[in-house]
Amino acid sequence: MSTEQLSKTPLHALHLELGARMVPFAGYDMPVQYPLGVMKEHQHTREQAGLFDVSHMGQIRLTGANAAKALETLVPVDIIDLPVGMQRYAMFTNDNGGILDDLMVANLGNDELFLVVNAACKDQDLAHLQKHIGDQCTITELFEARALLALQGPAAVTVLARLAPEVAKMTFMQFNRVQLLGIDCFVSRSGYTGEDGFEISVPAADAEKLARALLAEPEVQAIGLGARDSLRLEAGLCLYGHDMNTDTTPIEASLLWAISKPRRADGARAGGFPGAEQVFAQQQNGVARKRVGLLPQERTPVREGAEIVNEAGEIIGSVCSGGFGPTLGGPLAMGYLDSAYVALDTPVWAIVRGKKVQMLVSKMPFVPQRYYRG
Repeated sequence: MSTEQLSKTPLHALHLELGARMVPFAGYDMPVQYPLGVMKEHQHTREQAGLFDVSHMGQIRLTGANAAKALETLVPVDIIDLPVGMQRYAMFTNDNGGILDDLMVANLGNDELFLVVNAACKDQDLAHLQKHIGDQCTITELFEARALLALQGPAAVTVLARLAPEVAKMTFMQFNRVQLLGIDCFVSRSGYTGEDGFEISVPAADAEKLARALLAEPEVQAIGLGARDSLRLEAGLCLYGHDMNTDTTPIEASLLWAISKPRRADGARAGGFPGAEQVFAQQQNGVARKRVGLLPQERTPVREGAEIVNEAGEIIGSVCSGGFGPTLGGPLAMGYLDSAYVALDTPVWAIVRGKKVQMLVSKMPFVPQRYYRG
């Protein structure tokens, strides 16, 4: 796809002004790094505050008295009892229990839900919602109307509280309407880095004004997709299309925690989502393969797609995400392994350019998460 055909976020001109190196990503022309460089951008986010443009993500509003009940038929998550002012991680599943996309769902109150879905899946997600629950609630896509910024890192709360002191009282996964510079925004205390921080949904026309104000704060640097990927990998967080897809179930992806207790086989509202029988069967009987953390035992980074073998050289899995962890101080990866090899500290080997690189199955996150829970 040529640059002319790529979509642009409302901050595109600002990225160019800041000297960003732009790359195609999910149909958008996006900043992969700025002059600071990926390593320093990563470290700056861990130490102070990084500002990410995530406006390529899809924002969708559901309204109506039946919105929560309707959405619950498409996800293995408790939406009906999601408190007002909170958001929850969810997944759209297919009839085989495979993951169509992962998303965030927030309850705005007054029979209104707010969804953030992945950029590459947003058109199909919208069609999926309209097909299955379009007759039960009003579905409004906000793809062009709103931008999305993520302010991440230990100084994020200090910075954002200068514009709106009330955000300091928010805890992890809280979601509020907040005025920033006189602009009506939706703010959640969440993010994709393992750090404390906020995600800010802002009208597209006001996005640059807000971004410039945040970047003017001494603690804040612009951060690109490169550091976003290394940050989320250290935090053990999945990236849709890499660490999970339509051929992967929540159980295989080690996401059982994301299936709300009321929706599990023994829950008050068991099942009722696509593929529930397959997911429950896997939960009870186990799966043939599972997503695990992997720590290479030498300095060689192990990348996505690398085959994983056992001591006898038999293929037992593959790497789904991998790279170098600046905070960890070494290479790290996630991959899917045959279940016989998923116990912690099991030695396995990745094939990198024809050579075997030893790895150990590791717990995740690789770097401790620092979400603010109050």
